[in-house]
Amino acid sequence: MEFCAEHGIPGEEVPWIERADGDGLVPKEDFFAQVRERYGLKDSVAQLWSRYRERHPALVPACAGALEGLRSLRQAGWRTGVVSNGFADVQCRTLTHSGVAEQVDAWAVSGAEGVRKPGRRLFEIAARRCGAALGDGGWMVGDSPMADVVGGRGAGLRTVWIDRGRPWPAKLPAPDHSVGDVREAFVLLSG
Repeated sequence: MEFCAEHGIPGEEVPWIERADGDGLVPKEDFFAQVRERYGLKDSVAQLWSRYRERHPALVPACAGALEGLRSLRQAGWRTGVVSNGFADVQCRTLTHSGVAEQVDAWAVSGAEGVRKPGRRLFEIAARRCGAALGDGGWMVGDSPMADVVGGRGAGLRTVWIDRGRPWPAKLPAPDHSVGDVREAFVLLSG
């Protein structure tokens, strides 16, 4: 909503903007080019993208129940980490601003490491930073069928897919478990 207000875009346009973003998977240069064209924005795509990189991390809260769930797992002796695709500056500031960084042992961000999920290497980096190895076993919890579930399985991890009400893609190997949100994942892992 802040972006809309800043650029004089009516609030009822938010659903279109969310669809254009493709759940965060559309390259931001393409996304901002579409937004700029649709709304006749004066700022260049580079300016819009730069402002997003500065402001977005401060606006993204942790998912409801995430901080408490992470804290609970760590208190129970789990080593926890984040494996994320994205730009290093954006992802690291998002982890810090949201409070997630304080509740995990480590993280590995594709933009900093030069490798992306579903590639096994990013999972290896996160495990090593947590003081573990993939061969020790573990879990990958995430909402991307390919990056999180297929990637986690390829790294030898058990998987929990946060489906957010979406059906599982039939052509992919199924996750070990599916849940509706992150709170359900923590209940499953704690049980």
